[in-house]
Amino acid sequence: MIDKVAWLHVVDGRVLAARSRGKDKFYLPGGKREPGESDTETLVREIREELDVEITPSTITPAGTFEGQAHGKAAGTLVRTTAYTAEYTGTLKASSEIEEIAWLTHADRPRVSLVAQLIFDHLHDTGRLS
Repeated sequence: MIDKVAWLHVVDGRVLAARSRGKDKFYLPGGKREPGESDTETLVREIREELDVEITPSTITPAGTFEGQAHGKAAGTLVRTTAYTAEYTGTLKASSEIEEIAWLTHADRPRVSLVAQLIFDHLHDTGRLS
């Protein structure tokens, strides 16, 4: 099981997604914990590294946990993504290993990883994603 945290940032029915250099699918920004890190510490660090903005820790709110097949990994390799919403300061931009950021709708579902597709479905079913 690959265990990750992700930032779920939805604005006007679109969700912020990122694509790493050399990858073919978008995913929610975030990543894996470093040893001893809490979810909050991981989220703050990963978003700073990937998008060059600062998450406001006091605004971090759980948004759900989603599990599915890990994109690009052997069949049966699962990823668990614990998603959080949060406010931020700064200007969003692709940084570090991120090649591209995009604001996606449910129609863009085929462009995202399998676990992100589950999250897109959840957001669409609850009326948050166009």
